[in-house]
Formats: sequence, C-alpha cells, structure tokens
Amino acid sequence: MPSFHTDRYDLPLSTSSAHAAERYQVGVDLLLSLWPGAAEALDEAIAADPDFALALAARARLQLIDNQAGAAREAIARAQRLVERRGTERERSHVQVLQRLIAGESAQALQDALAHADRWPRDILILGLPLGAFGLLAFSGRADHDQARVDLCERHARHFAADDWWFLTYRGWSLGENGEVVRGRTLTERALELRRHNVNAAHALTHVLHESGDSQAAQALIAGWLPEYPHHGTLHGHIAWHGALVALEQGDIQGALDLYQRFVAPAASTAGPLNRVSDNASFLWRLGLYGHEVPADLWQATAASASGLFQQPGLAFADVHMALIAAATGDRQALEERVAGLEARLCDGTLSAGPVVPLLCRALLAFADEDYDGCARLLEPLRTDVARIGGSGAQREVIEDTLLVALLRGGEHTRAGALLDERLHRRPSTRDRHWRASLAS
Repeated sequence: MPSFHTDRYDLPLSTSSAHAAERYQVGVDLLLSLWPGAAEALDEAIAADPDFALALAARARLQLIDNQAGAAREAIARAQRLVERRGTERERSHVQVLQRLIAGESAQALQDALAHADRWPRDILILGLPLGAFGLLAFSGRADHDQARVDLCERHARHFAADDWWFLTYRGWSLGENGEVVRGRTLTERALELRRHNVNAAHALTHVLHESGDSQAAQALIAGWLPEYPHHGTLHGHIAWHGALVALEQGDIQGALDLYQRFVAPAASTAGPLNRVSDNASFLWRLGLYGHEVPADLWQATAASASGLFQQPGLAFADVHMALIAAATGDRQALEERVAGLEARLCDGTLSAGPVVPLLCRALLAFADEDYDGCARLLEPLRTDVARIGGSGAQREVIEDTLLVALLRGGEHTRAGALLDERLHRRPSTRDRHWRASLAS
C-alpha cells in the first residue's frame, strides 16, 4: 500500500489513515519526552489502522521501557509481519532494529541503529536508542561512550532545526556528560523551554547542573518542575533522587531523607527495576559514605525490593548496584556468587564491560569489611574504566566517592588530597571543599 502520510520529520508512514498517523506522531512525541499518555495515543493509532506496523513497533518500545517484555515481544513480532507486507525500506529497518533491542541482542541492535541513523538520521526513535544514560552506547561496555554520544549527535546535527526540542535535549545531554557543561546547559535549557512537559530535558538539565556544580540551580529546577510531573511517571522517582543528592550536597540531611522516603524508597517508587535498584542503593550508600547513620530498615527494604531482580550477572550497571546492596547488608554469599558469575562471563568473553565489573564488586565488599587500603588498591587503577559500566557521571560518582572515603579512612591523606584537587577542578562541590579544608587544617 502506498504511503499517504508523513511524520513531523517528513518521513513517509505506511498508513492511509490520517487519524492513525496523527495519533502515532503524538504517541511518539510523548514516548520520546517520557510524558504519560503515550500508550493511549499509540493504542488509538493501532485501533484506527490495525496494520500500521510502526505504531505497533513504537508500542513495543514503550512496553520495553515499562518492563512489559512479553507484550513487547508480541507487539514487535506482529509489527515485523506487517512491515514485510506493507512497509518501506526505512520502516523495515526501523522495526528490525527494535526487534533486536527487544530480543536482548544489544551489540547487534547498536550496530544496526547506527547504520540506520546514517541512512535516515531524522528517524529519531532509532537515533535515540544509542543515546542517554541507559542507551545502547552507555551499556556497550565502551569506556569512551560519552564521547561516542557527542560524535553521533554532531554527525547528524545538520539534519535538525535549531529549535528541535528532541535533538536539543540529547545533544545538550551528551555534551554535558562529556564535560562541555556550558554548551550542554544552554541546549538543555532551551529544550525545556520549547517543551515544558519533556521529562528527558528536565532530567538532562539536572545532570548538566550536577556536572557544573550548580546545586542551587538544580534544587530550584527540581522543586519547580517535579510537581508538574505525574507521580506515576517513569522518571519521577529518579528526578527526586537527584533532588535528594542535592540536599545531601547542601548538608540538608533531613530534606534528603524526606525526598527519599516520599518518592525514591521502594514503598513509594514507581520506577522500573533498574532505576529502583540503582537509586535506592546509591543513595543509601552515599548517606553512609558522608558520615550519616543509615537506618537498617532502609537497607532491608531495598534488599527485599531487589530480591529476584538481575539474578543473572552481565548487565554491569545492575551488577555494581546489586553488589552495593549485598555489601551493605552483609550478604557476602550473594556478592561472591555474583563475582563468580561475572568472572565466568569474563572467561567466556561475554562480559562486554570487562574485568572492571568483578573488580568493582570486590572493592565494595572490601569497603564494607572496613578494609579501606584493600578497597583503594582495587579502585584507584579502575578510575578510567568505571565508565564501562554505563549510566551517567552522577550515577557513577558513587564509585569515586567510595575511593575518596576509603583513602580518607585509611589515612592516605596525600592521595586523598590529590584526588580532591582533581575533583574540585573538574566540578566544584561544597562537600569536596569541606573535605579539602579539613585535610589542610
């Protein structure tokens, strides 16, 4: 069937239904801004044209984000059947990339997504797959994934208008994560101005402000924007987690705990498994690192919430945060089993992030055992490789914080001072200034 409609990037859509095309575009924009309502819009597109393969593919992508893996597999399989019968070359490639992603074939999905973007750079649902903290590049095991995201955005920048809210979001995010915080802030602020209900822009700006060391601006952004975002939204708890980290940075421990208990803790969180595990584990670990008592019931609730999740080692970001939970709760058996599984995958060549992952897990156990010298010996050589686990700079900072505190508690003040000087040069931090001043006194 010939295409009668296009999306907002002038890419042909194989549907003869104007209503299906319009609802598809609305649904994709909501999906890519992570604002609630995408599922309903895409379902309306499918109801208007049950043979509209791209609408089914977008629905499958959203189901994967929402951790409905079985439904995603069914939807993408149906999309594949339909696109072969009624779809353009671009649409067939689009569906194939998503099929590989949903099947867990991450390395091939990344390769295919990059090739697809070279041919159809304005197909933003596919161009977006390698981008972001949990994107295919971040979870590729590459140490240079921050630079790779910038390179991808810059390569295709000419294809997007200066006021494209989606592209501004991810270009600004990528630049900020790669150290270009001034330019990153300008772009993400503009993206949020253009589309206020753009969770990814608010999230990206929060990260850029973190990397800038501007905790006051981050606090104002979160306090002013988060109430507009429905509590059940995918990243609501994660952006609240950023707010809790800002409160910790400013020494407002009660404020940090209040935000944590209201929005981040397992009983309150509406996040998916990966954010729920990582946000809870890293917040509680940092609370202890910074010298504050962590109520045992908070760790117990986090461990209970994580029970049964990420049991098979191999997703490095999850492995490290599961190790945080095991180390903090004294579950040595679970941690050692995870390390053994990671080392087995390392031996058979299926651990994309490499040896940094089991070594990080061992370092966390050493810290929990108060073997601060041993922890520091493991962590110091890994600093340039920590990026291999994926996630963002703000998320991975918990590892460098652990190294710093291990050095301080181990009496290695000269090495701690050098690390603090480097950190303060890279990112101004009230806490680091206090630590540096205490070393100098």
